[in-house]
Amino acid sequence: MPAMNLTGKLLIAMPGMGDPRFDHSVVFLCSHDDEAAMGLIVNKPSADVTMKELMTQLELTPGPGQRNVPVYFGGPVEGARGFVLHTPDYASNLQTLAVNDGFAMTATLDILEDIAEGRGPERSMMVLGYAGWGPGQLESEIAMNGWLTTEADPKLVFDTPNAEKWGAALARLGVDPLTLSADAGRA
Repeated sequence: MPAMNLTGKLLIAMPGMGDPRFDHSVVFLCSHDDEAAMGLIVNKPSADVTMKELMTQLELTPGPGQRNVPVYFGGPVEGARGFVLHTPDYASNLQTLAVNDGFAMTATLDILEDIAEGRGPERSMMVLGYAGWGPGQLESEIAMNGWLTTEADPKLVFDTPNAEKWGAALARLGVDPLTLSADAGRA
């Protein structure tokens, strides 16, 4: 039986999954194979840092058109490590992971330099930290109803207000968030 590959899909946290860091999370999976899975939470802006503040910390000069967009909490692993999830119209001269037709991910400083200078991707989000799973761990969490999966859509990821992403991702599956309960399996 071929292994599950959810690269480029969204994970939608189910109520009662037990980890408050993932409560109502929508996670974009940048990679998933037999060895590991790596994803970025795309609906939890950081209360602590904005893009302009991050650019200042990195000694980059934000360009005149630089919007002060939020920086996102991407997950509990390596919280100081930055990733830019973006549309595939941009590729770093150093390294960009082309995830699928709608998404790419770059973790090198040059993308922030290009964004500051107005040469970055059309749409992007800056994320600090990531969510990671070891061999079989994500599959086990899905089997225990911790996550639902759906197709990732750039409009949902980049354009939908953060507070609406979880419900919008569920709606893609025809699921009404009000019908979900943390007490699965009890009739």
